[in-house]
Amino acid sequence: MEIDPINRKILEELVVDARISMTDLARKVGLSKTPVALRVRQMEDMGLIRGYRAMLSPIKLGLTHVTYVTVKVSDTRQKALQQFNEAVRQIPEIEECYLIAGGFDYQIKVRSRDMEHFRRIMAEEISELPYVSWTTSYVAMEAVVDQSWVAV
Repeated sequence: MEIDPINRKILEELVVDARISMTDLARKVGLSKTPVALRVRQMEDMGLIRGYRAMLSPIKLGLTHVTYVTVKVSDTRQKALQQFNEAVRQIPEIEECYLIAGGFDYQIKVRSRDMEHFRRIMAEEISELPYVSWTTSYVAMEAVVDQSWVAV
C-alpha cells in the first residue's frame, strides 16, 4: 500500500489525536467516513499503524531524571546478545535500548525519580545484566526536543 498524500494526512492526524472519530478524521482529510475507515484498517492490517495507546507524562509521574548509559559487553556472539536483550527488557525504568555499532555495544535511556533511584537501578539492575563489561552514564540536563512519534 502506497503512502499517498491522503494516507499521510490520516497518519498525521492520528499521531496528533489517536482518539479522533472517523467522522472528524474524514472531514479533516476531505473524504467520507467509509473510505477513511477502510484506509485506516488497511494501514493497521499492513502493520503501518501498530496500535494506539495513552501517552503518559513521565514528568507528572515524578520520573524527571533521564540518564543515558552506554554499555560494553564482554561477548557479542548472538546467544550472548539475546540473553542481554531479554534481561534488559525486564527492567521497567529502561525506556529505550539500542544495539550500537561503534565504540560500545548498547545505548540505554533510563528514566528515574532522582539520582538515588538511578544509582539503585545501576547497582541492582543494569550492572547485573549478563555480559556487562563496563558502563558509562550521561545525565540529561534538559529536554530540548522530546517527541515520541515519527513525523510522516
